[in-house]
Amino acid sequence: MTTSADPRVERRRSARRSGAAVARPGFVWAAPATLFFLLFAVVPLILVAVLSFTSWDGLGAPQYAGLDNWKALIHDHTMIQSLWLSVLITVLGVAVQTPLSILLGVWAAGHQRNRAVLSAVYFVPLLLSATAVSILWRALLDPNFGVPAQARWLFGDGNLFGRQASAIGVLVFVGAWQYTPFHTLIYQGAARAIPQVLYQAAEIDGAGTVRQFWHITLPQLRNTMITSMILMVVGGLTTFDTVLILTQGGPGTDTTISAYYMYEQAFKSFDFGGGSAIALVLVLVATVISLVVVKVSGYDKMRSSSEGL
Repeated sequence: MTTSADPRVERRRSARRSGAAVARPGFVWAAPATLFFLLFAVVPLILVAVLSFTSWDGLGAPQYAGLDNWKALIHDHTMIQSLWLSVLITVLGVAVQTPLSILLGVWAAGHQRNRAVLSAVYFVPLLLSATAVSILWRALLDPNFGVPAQARWLFGDGNLFGRQASAIGVLVFVGAWQYTPFHTLIYQGAARAIPQVLYQAAEIDGAGTVRQFWHITLPQLRNTMITSMILMVVGGLTTFDTVLILTQGGPGTDTTISAYYMYEQAFKSFDFGGGSAIALVLVLVATVISLVVVKVSGYDKMRSSSEGL
């Protein structure tokens, strides 16, 4: 009775038999990145967690407040609404950017004429900062002097920032305009890594371009799709500068997402304890959603055939 051995184990055994050493990088190679992560991620997160249990206006020493900040959040209607808006804008962003990124990435991975030039032009928004992009679109969508003012037959009164639905639509559109090229780049690299023999075999069997896309390209991009969606979720939940410049949380509090509400509490109301509590809630929500995506998709069980080399 024979059993199939793990290919990685067989490779290691073959390497040992041939006298070759299976070398792995030592911890020293990871030390700079680990130190950077500890200093700029772990330590600030711990400090934020500590501040969430204090009362501090930015002057003097923080005063221990127990669970007061957390109790206030539970009964804060604006906080609950901000979480809902953060999730809504994130979901809409994923729904818009994912199909666009896949289609453009697969197209950019081809060999069609002028592909390189068109791809370079399309990736320009990726080179701009979120602040610059937001200022640009704020000017273009200005209700008095922008495009809506010149096309009232399409935009009505032209004030896209005066209603919740249109303001959310603007935020989703601007986010997609800037970050879709980034995810397109990810899908482009993944599409180029798909073995061409799969398409050749499908072509021999009579499968057209559309069937090849649905039955070969999309399944092969599954892992990349999950990675891209996790990045979209984290980015969407932590969006701040776009809201600050485009809508400032308005009209009223209709676009006040959690990251912007945290800014208002900490730097406008000088309640750094309450702002820290909001920040920690946002981190927990983003972590939970990312873990759920990983678990439901089975991403945590995926293994590379080259792992261990």
